[in-house]
Amino acid sequence: MALVYKIVAANEWARASERGLFEGSAVDRADGFIHFSTAAQVAETAAKHFAGQDDLLLIAVEERDCGEKLVYEASRGGALFPHLYAPLPTALAKSALPLKRRGDGAHDFAGLLE
Repeated sequence: MALVYKIVAANEWARASERGLFEGSAVDRADGFIHFSTAAQVAETAAKHFAGQDDLLLIAVEERDCGEKLVYEASRGGALFPHLYAPLPTALAKSALPLKRRGDGAHDFAGLLE
């Protein structure tokens, strides 16, 4: 089972869960796809795009559940990142866990990644 991860504001996920569909954050919608990260990439994503932010969730999704709309594409420095070219049914989330920060301010992924 290969999981991909999405960091999202807790209130955005709550609204999406009420509708049953996550259409992405403002950045996702502007880019035309939902940005995901692999387990190896998610800490860097958090540091680069979510530094200092609280009230975040780490959403885990089985990549095969996304089907052919999940595409790995080159991003930062040529690394391949998973991008979902469709809304995400919230029922596909294997987990939606609070993403806390450590004492040094960085987000703490201990015990959250498979």
